[in-house]
Amino acid sequence: MTARIYRPAPNAMQSGRGKSKKWLLVHEQATAKQIEPLMGYTATTDTQVQVRLSFDTLDEAESYARTNGIPYSVQPPHSSTPKRSSYPDNFRFDRKTPWTH
Repeated sequence: MTARIYRPAPNAMQSGRGKSKKWLLVHEQATAKQIEPLMGYTATTDTQVQVRLSFDTLDEAESYARTNGIPYSVQPPHSSTPKRSSYPDNFRFDRKTPWTH
């Protein structure tokens, strides 16, 4: 049972940074999912997949995994490049694409 430590990317549908500053420790799936014969739902007997622990820093997450004997891998954080644009640029005469409604 290995774990993955990562910092999630911000939500693409919103401009805020909510839930993207904390580090998450998520257990990887140890067994394959199975289809239940009665209803056809996918199910698993691995309950560790449901556990998501959040930490303020990467060091806290790594020390938690080390003290509990959990093998882990760390993914580097996503760095976003902000694209700056100004409102008057919409009306420039030398635009590369025509401005239409």
